[in-house]
Parts: sequence; C-alpha cells; structure tokens
Amino acid sequence: MTESNNPISLRIDGGIAIITSDSPPVNAISARVCAGLHAAFLEAKAKAVQAVVLHCAGRTFFAGADITEFGGGPYHPNLWDVIDLIEDFPGPVIAAIHGTALGGGLEMALGAHYRVAAKSAKVGLPEVHLGILPGAGGTQRTPRLIGAARALDLITSGRQMGAKEALECGLIDAIVSDEALLKDAIASAHKALADGGARPRARDKTEWTNKDRTEKDLVANFLKANASKFRGFKAPQAIGEAVQAAIDLPFEDGIKQEIDLFNVLVETTESKAQRYYFFAEREASKLPADLRDGKSIALNKIGVIGAGTMGSGIALAMLGGGLQVVVVEVAESALERGRKQIDGTIDGLAQRGRLSLEKAAAQKAAAIFSLDFSALADCDLIIEAVFEKMEVKKEIFAKIDSIAKPGAILASNTSFLNVDEMAAVTQRPADIVGLHFFSPANIMRLLEIVRGAKSSPGAIATSFALAKKIGKIGVMSGVCHGFIANRIFATRGEQCERISEEGTPLEAIDRALLNYGFPMGHFQMMDLAGLDVLARSQTERTVMRDLFQMGRSGQKTKGGYYDYDDNRKGSHSDLVTKVIADFASFKAIPQRPLMEEQAIIERVLFPVINEGAKVLGEGVASSASDVDVVAILGYGWPVYRGGPMFWAEQIGLKNVVAKLRALEAEHGPAFTPCDYLLQKADSGRF
Repeated sequence: MTESNNPISLRIDGGIAIITSDSPPVNAISARVCAGLHAAFLEAKAKAVQAVVLHCAGRTFFAGADITEFGGGPYHPNLWDVIDLIEDFPGPVIAAIHGTALGGGLEMALGAHYRVAAKSAKVGLPEVHLGILPGAGGTQRTPRLIGAARALDLITSGRQMGAKEALECGLIDAIVSDEALLKDAIASAHKALADGGARPRARDKTEWTNKDRTEKDLVANFLKANASKFRGFKAPQAIGEAVQAAIDLPFEDGIKQEIDLFNVLVETTESKAQRYYFFAEREASKLPADLRDGKSIALNKIGVIGAGTMGSGIALAMLGGGLQVVVVEVAESALERGRKQIDGTIDGLAQRGRLSLEKAAAQKAAAIFSLDFSALADCDLIIEAVFEKMEVKKEIFAKIDSIAKPGAILASNTSFLNVDEMAAVTQRPADIVGLHFFSPANIMRLLEIVRGAKSSPGAIATSFALAKKIGKIGVMSGVCHGFIANRIFATRGEQCERISEEGTPLEAIDRALLNYGFPMGHFQMMDLAGLDVLARSQTERTVMRDLFQMGRSGQKTKGGYYDYDDNRKGSHSDLVTKVIADFASFKAIPQRPLMEEQAIIERVLFPVINEGAKVLGEGVASSASDVDVVAILGYGWPVYRGGPMFWAEQIGLKNVVAKLRALEAEHGPAFTPCDYLLQKADSGRF
C-alpha cells in the first residue's frame, strides 16, 4: 500500500490491521477510495490478521459518496464490493466513527461487525435530500438494527443522529472519547477476539423484523401520517417500499429491491433537480471569483437598529451564531417589545430542548438593548432594520456614519430600495452593503448580499463570512428594485392578482401553486406576511389597499384575502369576492372564464422565468443557479423542480419563449420575452 495516489493505508499492530482513509476534506467515497479500501481488505485477509479497525484521518469518517461521480458510469470495485468484503471478513471488523458517518459512509459502517463512535460523532442517511435512497444496504440493514419505525424516520428525514441517540437505539455499539477513538477501537477489537471473535452481521438480525412483521400497515401508516411533508417528492415512497422489503423479504431479495428502486429514482427529474440544487447552493455560498482578494474583518459585535419583527429576528440570528448584539431603538416601548420577543424565543428553544440552558443563558447575556445610538460605536457591523422608506433609511445611515468606528460595515436590510442611494449620504460608501434577510430572519436560510456600486471586496467578503457564521446561505445580488428574489416573484404576484380580478377565485389560484409544490399560495403568503406591509406604501387603488383600509391586514387581524378563525385557519370570504369584483368594475377589467390549473401555472410562473433571465442579462445575478437558490430558499419554490431556471431548461427554452409569445398576444407586454432569454433559447441553457 505504498502508491502515492492511494488515499488508503494499512498498518498491522499486534495482529490487528488498521485501515485508514486520508482523502480530504471529508473522505468522500470515490472510485479511488473504493479501490484503495478493496485492496487493503484483501491485503489484510491475505496476511491473516485477526481483526480490522476501519478509521479515517482528518475531521470526519466517510461523509458520504462523491456525488460528482454520479452519472459517470459503473466502476469496480465499488462501495457494494467493499461492504461485501467487510461483512464477510474472517475476523471482526470495527468501524471507528468520528465527525460524521453519512450516506455511504454509514452504510459502510453498518457492514462492519461493530461500530465504535466518538462522543461528538453524528450519523445519518441523507440521500433523500438528493431525491434518492440509500443504495448500499442502508434501507435493509438499518431496520434490522433499530426497527422499521426508527429507520423510516431517519431515512426519510435525512437528519443526523447524535452518538448518544445512535447508541440508545442500537445503530452503534459503543461511545468513547473523541481523543481516544482509535486507541479504544483497537481495544474493542482485542476484546472481541478475547470473547471468541464473534462477527455479528446486521443482515442476520431478525428481532426487529419479526416484531415489525406483526404490526399491520406500519410503513403505510407512516407514509400516510407524513403525506403532507412528502408531497411532491418521490424518494420517501420508494424508501417506504424498500423498508417494507426489509420487513418482508430475505436480505438478498431486499437488497435487490433497494438497488432497483435506487436506479429508478436516480433517473427522475426530481432527483436530478435535487442534485443540481445541492451543488447550486454550495456555489452560491462561495465568494465570487473577482472578489476573492477581499479581506473580511473580524466579527464579534453586531449592531441592529430596530427591534421590530425583522430587527428582533436578525438579532436572534446573530446571537445564534455566537455574536454579541447591540439592539437600538428610539422608543422605550419598542425596545422592550423587542427584548421580550428575543428573550421569549430563546427561552422557547431551551424549553423545547433545541438549545441547552447554558447556551440560552449565554445568548441572552450577549444581547445589549439601548436607546442611545452611541452604543453602536464599537460594533464591527451595523445593520438597520427600520421602516422601508428611503428618507428614513438615509437619515439612519447619515447618523450611524458619524458614530461607527472606522472600517465597520454598515448594512441595510432593505427588501427593495437602492443601496447606492443610502451609501451616497455617508463618507464611507465602500463599507456599505445590503443584507436582505427573509422573514422570520432567525429561521429563513437565505441572505441576499447586495453589492453596491462602491462596495469594497472586503465588505462583500465580510458579508459572506457573516452569512456562514450565522448559518445562512449568502447569495450576491446587484442593485435593482427588489434585488433577485423579490424582483422575480413580484411578477408572480402581479399575475395572481390580475387573474383573480378577471374572475378566477383566489382559492383556485392558490391551489394551483400548492399543487405545483409551493408551501402556500400567493394570497395565503400575503395574509401571513401582512397586507399592511405593502399596502401602506401603495398610492394607487388596489384590492390589497382596499382590504387594508377595511382593517383587513391578514392573519393577524383575522381577515385579509381570506377569513381566519382563532387558530389562523383560513376560509373563503364572500366580502373579499365582492371587493375584488368592485375593483374589477372600477378598473374596467374584462372578466374571463375560470382558468384551468395548468394555464394558471404557466401564466404566473413563466414571467418568473423571464424576469430571472432579465436579472441574468443585466448582471444582477451571477448565475442561473443563484436565481434558483433564491427562489427555493426565499419563496419556497419546490426543490424537486430545481428552481425557475432549471425548470425552464427541462421544459425547453424555445417552448418557454413560444408560450410567452402566446401570452403576450393575449395579455400584453408583461409577457414579452427578454433579449437574454431569446439569446439562450437556441442553446437551451442559461
């Protein structure tokens, strides 16, 4: 095992072979890794070692398959070959797990006879997030070790399970200290030999499958109970079928069914979309190439101006990232409301076990509340989250410009407004950026990082570093009204509202979006966000403004586009139907027949594609995949459709252009295909 390009090494210590993978950064299971492991186990077998410890160098155990090799054709030896060698090895094989054992990494460990994990280790089978299922025995060995119910939960959620839970349910056999993992794994090998050298195999266990066989409809009931969560995804149903096979069939037959199901899933558009998104999200999070020379400043203390819903959410996000936060308000009552919101959210997380008491106390202690803007003087970054009005924003920026220390980044949480106008009132335009959080800011993962005309590479680098620190996906946008997400989805909203004014009920429009895969319809989303948020700034008559002036702001007032009960459950409103009809009459909007669902989808979503093409053509977005990331994270575009730009390519860009031309002929210039879309139509790719 001396080849320089071989990531696998083997050494023998007291009759125990230690096989180590050293393939940074995450020991991904590639063709090269599989070849090295296969050769190492054959060598260990040839040298008649008594037992093997399988372990990884670096920060983690095998963290999954190398999905960049998907679609590259079969290779041998592969992961299945390696697991067969491990499982049938003549002596005990102990998997020494640290960091994360995910996907194929956990499947490899399940092939071992014993699993010893570091205290901080986590395990999981996240393939469902790629639209596939574990294809190397994960759906067959896991139910045999922990039962079908737990296996279904683990595999369909794709969640990571901590070592303590994994030990309690039987997925691993022992927990040891992080520092002594390899030493204790070797000791476990010696103990297994001293106890007779037993080689228990997960595939042979029957206690759970015998029990699960007696529980009628276990898998069917699980899938039914989670139907709303799994809506639109194909992998969970296939996972259910594979786990059912583990209950009903001999191991070899179950493995065959698992592989057949995997091969079907990997060719679906849904899986291709989810795999595309996996890479798109990672690319979006990277600092653009032309800015990689920018040096980010150290971030320790963050200022937040405004303690309303958005400001409090931003403060919570910062506290969750381990930062100290100064929250400033102009009124004591507003500041106190913000303090209660922040403390209450942290306490709630602790009560639900999602935050330790120690961390909750530390976060609350790291929050400073003040009515004095001078409290922001030593902050490394200050973000304003005040009313969405340019005059107010400019006033705030002029004020903090004179207070903030040299080199501090000044940011706006604006959703639509021009960041360059705000920068112009300061003496430090290079330090000004937009940081557009999505509500609720402490939960939503998207952060649009808006690069102003004079924003320095360092300011943008710092913004990306902040996004990573607080667990957000940063996506860079240029300056334009609405940036990427709000700009492209404004077109959807305009068409939803226009269709309703032409006589198609709100419920039909929202239902079409739900059936396409969005978590909620346009009008449901507006009611959740609050009609007052947008209606206050509207100067012309709209249905939304009419409803707002009637005291209907959405769920919070028990009435918006829909009526709401005490549990915020929405229902049809005859009053709103009349308001829409009155407005249509006022605007002389022609009434049309009730639209079919597919026609609704094309009319409301093809403009999103067109607007996405516009932001690409203008350079507002760096790539089509960035547009898709903001659509999925910001507006709930279903990930199994890949985002508007990926979806357009699946339909065919020429077909999109043709449909837009037809809509343009019927409804006007709102559907005129943009030049960039026309340029890309021949190649079919953005």
